[in-house]
Amino acid sequence: MRVPSRSPGQQPGSPPSPTAPARRRPSGATARRVPAPAPDLPAYRAAVTELLVEVGALADAASTRARQVLIDERLREPALAAVLDATPQGLIGARETLLLEMARYQPNDRTSATDLGALVRIYLLSRIDVLWWQDAPSFVTDDQVNGSPELVDLEWLRRRDLLRFRYQEQPATILGRAARGLRRRLRPDATPRTAGLLFRRARREVVALLNDLGREFTAVAPPATPPLWVTSLVRSAEHQYRLRRLGYAAMLPSGHCLGYSADVELAWFERFGAREALAELLLSRQEAGELNVIDEGQAWHLCLAPTARRRLRRAYEAEMGV
Repeated sequence: MRVPSRSPGQQPGSPPSPTAPARRRPSGATARRVPAPAPDLPAYRAAVTELLVEVGALADAASTRARQVLIDERLREPALAAVLDATPQGLIGARETLLLEMARYQPNDRTSATDLGALVRIYLLSRIDVLWWQDAPSFVTDDQVNGSPELVDLEWLRRRDLLRFRYQEQPATILGRAARGLRRRLRPDATPRTAGLLFRRARREVVALLNDLGREFTAVAPPATPPLWVTSLVRSAEHQYRLRRLGYAAMLPSGHCLGYSADVELAWFERFGAREALAELLLSRQEAGELNVIDEGQAWHLCLAPTARRRLRRAYEAEMGV
């Protein structure tokens, strides 16, 4: 028996005849957009680590042109480009900003960027914060931070024993700064050497995160280790620019200006034998996708992932009874 051949235009699964009614998209409807896959953050972090080795080999002043060529080439590699291109600046904007930061870099006693490699690491890893929270509004001025209903007063919580971490505020007067200096001379290692918080305010989700970390740190740290110490929380863009003028490696945009970042002390806990335990705790949260972590030397920078926000908000409300 001969099998009838199909006509050239008829394919398997197509309507059997031209008279069959075709499906029409409703008027005004648009095709559904398939969301782009999320960038591979572990691959991005690994690529940053590899780049830092090459930057370190070109750290001398005579290698400026070679560093520029290196940055040009490496940032276009898929693992790096996927993240940078998904930020508001895009790949080209991120490249130009990084090269400008490198050209302006001046080492000093204040900055956490102790060398060019550290500057590149801090900048590139902070782009993960920007990728995550690119649609969130920034706190532009100090007044916006102080007046925002999205932030809670840490001192109000501390007085009610609702915080599982410690912090100190920046002295507001000359007398306060003198008293702080005297205490440091008398007891130089009693507290971390940090300026303290300009704003004692934080997002509820960040409070819940730091309380979680504080409880876990207390459980794994050696006996008599002090609680988790927070050195920085929310900042205004206005304050971020002040820090830049003073020589700090304060990147823009920043997760601090969105309220979703914090810095926690690491170096001070070395004297209690607890630094490694805290570092492992933070990195395990990063591996779980809950945090972005940046080693900035004395303190480590943390940024909350958007996927953890709802859980932590519920945790805050349950813990505080609201």
